[in-house]
Formats: sequence, structure tokens, C-alpha cells
Amino acid sequence: MKFLLRLLTWWNGQTLGTQLFTARKGVKVGEDAEGNCFYETRDRKRRWVIYNGECEASRISPDWHGWLHFTWNEPPTKAALPHKSWEKPHEANLTGTALAYAPAGSIRHAAPADRRDYEAWSPE
Repeated sequence: MKFLLRLLTWWNGQTLGTQLFTARKGVKVGEDAEGNCFYETRDRKRRWVIYNGECEASRISPDWHGWLHFTWNEPPTKAALPHKSWEKPHEANLTGTALAYAPAGSIRHAAPADRRDYEAWSPE
């Protein structure tokens, strides 16, 4: 069953075709904090990532994103980008998950039982 899932699905890691291409032409460049592995071809013309788990592009840090899109030539493992002291660490997009942000007035936000800031409308 696992072989069939790898053959037909792309959202739970690499497919069989990607694994074969990586084995034939890929050179591992590095790995990020989440366990995603980054590769490039021997001639350095193509770059790709194999996700550790669900394929979600927002899980890639800005450092690796810039390398993947040829913004800079050296990967963060060789030439780390300088970060400011006020910068927050990278966080994946949590929209649509249970950990997504819910403002104070949202129905998803836990509110006290006796809300006094709202009075239900009733027709006369």
C-alpha cells in the first residue's frame, strides 16, 4: 500500500519518479531545521526540495527559498544570511489549521461565558 501511495501521490513526500531523478542526477546540498532536504543537479541548473512530511511551500525558510529561486548562489549551509536581532524566526503559514490566529471577536476564539460587549438583537 505504501508503494502505491508513493507512486500516485505527491503531497506526502517524494514520488517514485522524483526519487529516481534525485538518485540519478541530484546532489544533496543541505537540510533545514524542519528536515526538508535540498538538492541540485551536478551542472547546478536545477534545484528542488524534498519535504519532510506534507508538501507545504510556506514551511521553507526565506534563506532556502532564495537559494531555490536562484536569488543567491551559495546555500545557507555555506553562506548564512545575516539576521537582525528584531527578526522573528520563520514560521509556516497556519491558516486552515487549529493553530491559526483567531482575533478576540472571532467565533473560533474562546470567550468567557458572560459576554457583556454584545447584546443580541430581538425584533419587536
